[in-house]
Amino acid sequence: MPIQISPSVLASDFANLQSEIEMLNDSEADFIHVDIMDGVFVPNISFGIPVTEAINKHAKKPLDVHLMIVNPDFYLESFKKAGANIISVHIEACNHLHRTLQAIKDLGCKAGVAINPHTSVNLLEDVIKDLDLVCVMSVNPGFGGQKFIENTFNKVRVLKDLIEKKGSHALIEIDGGVNQNNAPLLIQAGADILVAGNFVFSAENPIETIRQLKNL
Repeated sequence: MPIQISPSVLASDFANLQSEIEMLNDSEADFIHVDIMDGVFVPNISFGIPVTEAINKHAKKPLDVHLMIVNPDFYLESFKKAGANIISVHIEACNHLHRTLQAIKDLGCKAGVAINPHTSVNLLEDVIKDLDLVCVMSVNPGFGGQKFIENTFNKVRVLKDLIEKKGSHALIEIDGGVNQNNAPLLIQAGADILVAGNFVFSAENPIETIRQLKNL
């Protein structure tokens, strides 16, 4: 399957959000990645349900919503109503992960789990067959523009092996510090989806940058 691209609007120009979303609509992007941060689970606050609704109003691509928040179960239905097609929760934030994943699926969304750089992918062994997506954080979550963590390559290989061993259909998404240098190596290791924020939105021609990532 060709690599899929999910540009993160966290790096977009919020003052011109509609035009940024329309640019992504015109691009070869597969998803629009929406980072939700609460200032508790991660040391930053981004945006919430009203901005997600505003994005969805103009988006023609599926919304890939990444909840970097505590108590995500309280907000699953609200983000579904706001337009989420994929909802990813952090394993570190969920006391009853299986229950949370079932709640996401019951809403009609695809269910993802995000894992921080320090978290072993082996902790997903008992739920990997229930997942549509694993979002591997290749930076510490909370801020855009961070340096890519090199151990991610090995982590992706281990995760790919787990997915194949368990007969799971989960896709591997990489979030953080993705660029033209590490993207080919991530694909080689087994990545299916690349989240790109600053690399896309700070580019002179974001549409061309997305096209180049798609064609690696």
